[in-house]
Amino acid sequence: MFGVEVSRKARQVLGPLLGAAVMAYFSYHAVQGDRGLIAWWNLRYEIERADLDLAAVTSEKEALEHRVALLRPESLDRDMLEERSRLMLGAIHPNDVIVPDPEQGTGQGNF
Repeated sequence: MFGVEVSRKARQVLGPLLGAAVMAYFSYHAVQGDRGLIAWWNLRYEIERADLDLAAVTSEKEALEHRVALLRPESLDRDMLEERSRLMLGAIHPNDVIVPDPEQGTGQGNF
């Protein structure tokens, strides 16, 4: 008699226990899994960071394209040409005044 009652109670408890285990399994993976909430938040953060990087690179690209456009033969800017040639050749004009930039280290101390 006692064994029959235990068996009946076990069957009554087994269904809800199994349901709770299945719910816990899916709840855990909905939060912690490869496609869970935490992974989704991390992916959103990485996308935002990549968008910021893209904006910075795009801005730098546009600035470089503008400088290159100033050196094209159809729209040559003489000041830009002179600046680039002096920089590349390391030449200065005798009347030039050189002003050191304190943000750039010269190796000879700070100004």
